[in-house]
Amino acid sequence: FEQPDIAAPGVSILAADRNSYVFKSGTSMACPHVSAVTALLKSVHPGWSPTMIKSAIVTTASVTDRFGMPIHAEAVPRKLADPFDFGGGHIDPERAVDPGLVYDVDAREYNKFFNCTLGYLDGCESYYLNLNLPSIAVPDLKDKVVLQRTVTNVGPAEATYHLVVEGPAGIDVFVEPSVINFTRSSSKSAKFMVRFTARQRVQGGYTFGSLTWSDGGTHSVRIPIAVRTVIQDFVADTS
Repeated sequence: FEQPDIAAPGVSILAADRNSYVFKSGTSMACPHVSAVTALLKSVHPGWSPTMIKSAIVTTASVTDRFGMPIHAEAVPRKLADPFDFGGGHIDPERAVDPGLVYDVDAREYNKFFNCTLGYLDGCESYYLNLNLPSIAVPDLKDKVVLQRTVTNVGPAEATYHLVVEGPAGIDVFVEPSVINFTRSSSKSAKFMVRFTARQRVQGGYTFGSLTWSDGGTHSVRIPIAVRTVIQDFVADTS
């Protein structure tokens, strides 16, 4: 899965330094902002798991600046920021407190993920794809890949969410179902399937998109997508 998860204020931040205050920049300034938002969310929703809090932060982040323009990355040459620059986007605490839907993960699932990374388990590729993270990364799409995610309703008991997909360039994206209905008598969780199909046979770089569940009103639950098409393994890309 991709990193980072989120972007936060980190440039010219007024910070305490010994017996004074100074302006500092960097991840050491951004991290306290996210930690504070996490603590506030936990105070409002004490029953939420760490992954529910993380999901709320990621899925409600903004991908535009305060003027409504796309965020640019600090790169040469200048380029639009992508999920590898800011994850879900720039943190938005007010929206994070009421995300509508969250992507929750049982803590025991991370034990299996850890064992996979250490090589203790076989057949981990499918597990990597299906870990219920608030993001989707497919690093080696040769033809077709199918994965699934589960969303949990933490908003109004009765709600209908419609899907909005921004597909990565050169990739066909199919999601089933494309509409999720929650009622007072239904389960608070719903599974959906995502299929990626490569339209072009190239050894390429990553292309990006997003998958958003919207109730047409208050809630817009967005996760980033990163997909890389390949022809064969162990081929280095050059530019």
